[in-house]
Amino acid sequence: MNKPNVILVLTDDQGYGDLGCHGNPVIQTPEIDAFYRESLRFTNFHVGPTCAPSRSMLMTGHHANSTGVWHTIGGRSLLRRNEWSLASAFREAGYDTSLFGKWHLGDNYPYRPQDRGFNKVVMHGGGGISQVSDWWGNDYFDDTYLEDGIPRKFEGYCTDVWFGEALRHIKKVKDNPFLCCITVNAPHEPYNVDNRYADPYRYSVPEDRARFYGMISNIDENFGFLRRKLDELDLTDNTILIFMTDNGSSCGCTLDENQFVSEGFNAGMRGRKCSEYEGGHRVPFFMNWPAGVIDKGRDEDVLASAVDFMPTLLDLCGIDIPVGRGFHGSSLKPVIRGDGSGFSERFLVTDSQRITHPEKWRLSSVMSRRWRLINGRELYDIQRDTEQRNDLSDEYPDIVETHRQAYEEWWALVSTRFGETIPIDILKDTPVKLCCHDWRNEESHAPYQQNHIREGLISNGYWEIDVLFKGLYRFDLYRWPRESSIRIRSGIDGDDVEFRRDAIDKKEWKYYTGGHSLPVSTARIRIGSYDQTVSVSSDDLAASFILDLPAGETVVQTWFYTESDDSYQYKRLSDEESRKFVRGAYYVYVTSVD
Repeated sequence: MNKPNVILVLTDDQGYGDLGCHGNPVIQTPEIDAFYRESLRFTNFHVGPTCAPSRSMLMTGHHANSTGVWHTIGGRSLLRRNEWSLASAFREAGYDTSLFGKWHLGDNYPYRPQDRGFNKVVMHGGGGISQVSDWWGNDYFDDTYLEDGIPRKFEGYCTDVWFGEALRHIKKVKDNPFLCCITVNAPHEPYNVDNRYADPYRYSVPEDRARFYGMISNIDENFGFLRRKLDELDLTDNTILIFMTDNGSSCGCTLDENQFVSEGFNAGMRGRKCSEYEGGHRVPFFMNWPAGVIDKGRDEDVLASAVDFMPTLLDLCGIDIPVGRGFHGSSLKPVIRGDGSGFSERFLVTDSQRITHPEKWRLSSVMSRRWRLINGRELYDIQRDTEQRNDLSDEYPDIVETHRQAYEEWWALVSTRFGETIPIDILKDTPVKLCCHDWRNEESHAPYQQNHIREGLISNGYWEIDVLFKGLYRFDLYRWPRESSIRIRSGIDGDDVEFRRDAIDKKEWKYYTGGHSLPVSTARIRIGSYDQTVSVSSDDLAASFILDLPAGETVVQTWFYTESDDSYQYKRLSDEESRKFVRGAYYVYVTSVD
């Protein structure tokens, strides 16, 4: 048999309960439901409680914290450069490798998907469309995305673009084995979707959820289209097709103060996105491969994780693992072939750090087949208590202790590199865009949505950089991204971009219209021993500095001063107050001038 193709369809913020096949009484997902009936279903499959950590595990077979990815912003979504990625492994084995949609593991060299083994990439920036490192004004419709690093405007709704571009690429490479990752940003907020998808839900659920479910209906439609095209191209039989999601639901249910579901549907689980409870990290995982005799509905309840994903695919595709490479997970091939005995006694850990410096036991779940130890204290029998209501820690102290020991071993494994830098390279021949999405600071806060730029959010931080070659470099400090052509001191009165009002909830128009002016008087930059300040006029698009930098790692921090106050806490203030205080330059563009 020829090497199998692999297609991963990974959705964003869609939980286990956001599918009809998992019992949701409202949502309509007929295409995915049909796929469910023909697939091997891992019913006990776990990821990180948020998106970037999950993606780091899928792409490396390593626990997220060990890869440097324990947050979604703040420079802690950059996948360490020495990680051997899924795409690199497949490319080295002769596969074409492509990604369409969300990456969220770094927007700068050497962290971009094209630097990590993907030979074809169409992607948005940051962790979602309309985030600060995404193209200014993108609204999910007719947006500008990066095609192999070059901005290009695409027609259509984002999810339609990702699937459409993936199929166009598959048609070109179909005569050779390929790995294609369709990593859609939907149904991540903002919940922008054409009304024809949201309207069927508006009579039965709140407006946000109607839009959220509408985005999933659009994904479902595209998934069905993908399967039919694979049939037409005679690719279905020898293609491993996987559908899964990256963390718990962001909008499918409402939780009370104890993270129990008070309204909506969550398949009987406690918690949702960001939670250490089951609803935060148990996700659907469906696999179909007719030529590999994986084409009939079957549930498999072994405890499995995103760290098993890469070793499993390499095993199924017969790709050798080089000497010196290894995984924290294990191949699930024996389970797929009917033997799960080797997984009956395993422990797995997931957690939600989302802070600057990881802390032991923080928002953690230690999992075994029967038990869940939450935050090192609460113990639940998950087989009898899926909602995790009855804490049995007092009754089973020995079980608590065995799970605590498993966590200690895991922590020793993942914590060895917490203090290491993960710098962005400053290159001689390629301009570099530094974005506040990757600011590092002790507060672990950074502006991450474009409306934060519009409101002039008070925040600052530094970038870790590695100057690869000694020389003169120009640093241009911007308040607004370069493509917007808005001056540092200018605001926005009304619209500065076109956006789909009819498909976007009015409360979300803040992403696309209006913006505070800031009376910036001076700009400052500090890099190593260099500390310089220049005046800013009303005509300036940017404040510019030329510095003679030595090669090596350092940090860069910037300031825009409006008054003498030198605080830079992450703040939301009144309109008048927000104009008064210092914040960093949200965007810095670096070019060599040698």
